[in-house]
Amino acid sequence: MPTAPTEYDPTLGKKFIFVTGGVMSGLGKGITAASTGRLLANAGFDVTAVKIDPYLNVDAGTMNPFQHGEVYVLRDGAEVDLDLGNYERFLDIDMTADHNVTTGKVYQHVIEKERSGDYLGKTVQIIPHVTDDIKRRIREAAAGHDVCIVEVGGTVGDIEGMPFLEALRQFVHEQESDDFLLMHVTLVPYSKNGEQKTKPTQHSVKELRSIGLQPDVLIGRCETPLADDVKRKIALFCDVPTDAVFSNPDVEDIYHVPLTVEEEGLDQYVMEELGLAERALPREDRATGWRDLVTRERTGELDVALVGKYALEDAYLSVHEALKHAGLEHGVDVNVLWVDADEMDADHRARLEAADAIIVPGGFGVRGTEGKIDAIRYARERGVPFLGLCLGFQLAVVEFARNVADLDGAHSTELYENASTPVIDLLPEQYEIEEMGGTMRLGAYETDVSPGTLAADLYGDSCVERHRHRYEVNPEYIDDLEDAGLVFSGRVNNRMEILELPDHPFFFGTQFHPEFRSRPGRASPPFLGLLAAALDREPAETEGVSA
Repeated sequence: MPTAPTEYDPTLGKKFIFVTGGVMSGLGKGITAASTGRLLANAGFDVTAVKIDPYLNVDAGTMNPFQHGEVYVLRDGAEVDLDLGNYERFLDIDMTADHNVTTGKVYQHVIEKERSGDYLGKTVQIIPHVTDDIKRRIREAAAGHDVCIVEVGGTVGDIEGMPFLEALRQFVHEQESDDFLLMHVTLVPYSKNGEQKTKPTQHSVKELRSIGLQPDVLIGRCETPLADDVKRKIALFCDVPTDAVFSNPDVEDIYHVPLTVEEEGLDQYVMEELGLAERALPREDRATGWRDLVTRERTGELDVALVGKYALEDAYLSVHEALKHAGLEHGVDVNVLWVDADEMDADHRARLEAADAIIVPGGFGVRGTEGKIDAIRYARERGVPFLGLCLGFQLAVVEFARNVADLDGAHSTELYENASTPVIDLLPEQYEIEEMGGTMRLGAYETDVSPGTLAADLYGDSCVERHRHRYEVNPEYIDDLEDAGLVFSGRVNNRMEILELPDHPFFFGTQFHPEFRSRPGRASPPFLGLLAAALDREPAETEGVSA
């Protein structure tokens, strides 16, 4: 039976910023929204965020990373869109499932209420039942915070997003004028003759206005800052003040976007429109840690091989970002060398051999696993600093079992169901589970760390990290593995969470995903340790090798 319904309360929440996108997807709405939130937080406000995903999936857990990017895991185990990872990193907050609203979630809840008789006698419709549920979710996530930034995924005009845009239209009428701001992000491309073209923005705003929404702020995504005459033209045709049109040009690093839009004056304009300017900290008192960190001088660089099967940065976004955070703290640039575990041809082998460190990240499925095992063996035998994450941790166990512990036929039953030596096996609580969505071991768990180990140097007595897996080290083989020299330095009862090799410069694996809790200024301990070991190592030969 569904839980008791929560009545829609239009008084919940204080100030709202809605962020929509036009022309095309993938413009960077999430980074623009997160950057705005970062600046408001610097000014002393308590900021939270909500990501709306108009797909029919209840969550992102069953989506292909190649099509949709990585599945990001929150502390409560929610499997969500990667944009929530950006919000956590930029705002330095922990979010929950309530901060991700999907069409599947909304419709599932409304249908459950209908089946239980909550709407008895009524015709259940998009308006008001679905739109009320959308507004309820946004307001409940916003409750208790000064500002809630709501990013609407997709592009204005997409049929999937129409109920959400209708909910926004209703929102406008429920709020005081200075409690609601609609920010619209559009593409301003160059023509072949080098002219910045405003027509896509005009059509996008026309589409938005056709459903009753007038943007308050326009953000032009562009290669270079918008020319003044282009801003004036956009303002004229889109019916906004010229000072409400802002540039968001391409930058070298996404962490520079807050600096760029701050220089444009976006934060000050937003605060004035929301009636927050007088409550903001004086500019000289605002937090500058973000600017100081992301503009810190780098004194060197490292090449890290990322061994995976999806040749797409978004599929391993949090790993890329965690490396960046660790690099900031060590004062080095980190170049990620993509190594295709499925092919491991001459070019990819050269990248592996040129790397200062090697990471095997998480993943699912058999494709590419033997290439990953080969990379792990290379790192173990050559003394290359190595970090294995989730599946990378499990494959490190398989590699060690095969090549050091002499456990013939060692494998994972996830990858080879009939393995004669199943050193990795299904979690006991997974035996009876048939549904795929939201049924793994998910979310934050505390791990006890053994004293006197590398894990203790990195974490101390314990750590709390996020998980996403169905399989684990088979307890039947732990004694054999440890007798052969593998150390399980982090455990939850009889569950192995961390492994290491004491006689190796840095050979470290985690069943959990430490990358999900890494932040600028608060880098993940395993990533810090990996780069520290790489810096202590003799530089690898990198001539002629590229990412």
